[in-house]
Amino acid sequence: MKKYIIISSLIISTFAKAQINVALDTIYANDTKNVALFFPEPIRQGITGSDNFVFSYNREKEQYFGLLQAKPGKESNLLVVNRNGAIFSYIVRYKKQLSKLNYFIPLSNSIGNEKPIVADSIQVVTSEKNIDNRTYYYQKFCTYLLNRNQRIGRIKKCTQGIVLTVENIVFDKEELYFVIQIENNSTLDYDLNFLNLSIETRQKGKRKSLQSLYQEPIYKHHLLSKIAEGEMIRLVYVMPKFSLSNDRRAILELNEKDGERNLKLNISHRYINNPN
Repeated sequence: MKKYIIISSLIISTFAKAQINVALDTIYANDTKNVALFFPEPIRQGITGSDNFVFSYNREKEQYFGLLQAKPGKESNLLVVNRNGAIFSYIVRYKKQLSKLNYFIPLSNSIGNEKPIVADSIQVVTSEKNIDNRTYYYQKFCTYLLNRNQRIGRIKKCTQGIVLTVENIVFDKEELYFVIQIENNSTLDYDLNFLNLSIETRQKGKRKSLQSLYQEPIYKHHLLSKIAEGEMIRLVYVMPKFSLSNDRRAILELNEKDGERNLKLNISHRYINNPN
């Protein structure tokens, strides 16, 4: 019993310190829509502080997401514990109109761990670990986008049976996510040399010219080097957020290795400046 009290005290102490040092984010919900929360590890326990908020998750088989709903009333809080002991805490409020229905929560948002941490085992968080957390978030969000049936418009070009399409452009945090489809309707395999995104500026005046500036993706999801005949792949490019003026446009260039089935797809500034 004494041992249990000591451990509980350590857990409460860790949680209390985290509460002091971390300003809690707010998540909004209502009674007509499900707000989905995706966590880096399966949910072991989820508790709300008021009856007008309901957080549902699979209690029989641990899963990575839970659903939040709310009825009109005072704000409350949500406490979630992952399988690895990571603790997440949020303020929850009712809002009639919701602008966000999905929250992808990185491990860095954890306010602490329910397991007592021995001082000798505490390690300084390195930039490498931060990069891993960010990459994990990109992986999860890209997978989510590929599972959605959402399109921003008709952005497509084809040549000799090769079809290049930008299905969707989504803004999240500080990045733009380009959901891309490459379809091989020809009778030959397509060996990819490169798939590049550039910004093209049209110079005005008597001598009109074009200047192109390559944009380096932060992360590439599901990019393959070969597309077999009759097959189609879908992938995501994660780019730093940018916007374009009227005299600029984005160019997605698909280039075949040892071949001539090359494509340049123009993406208007309207799509870049008004993502989903």
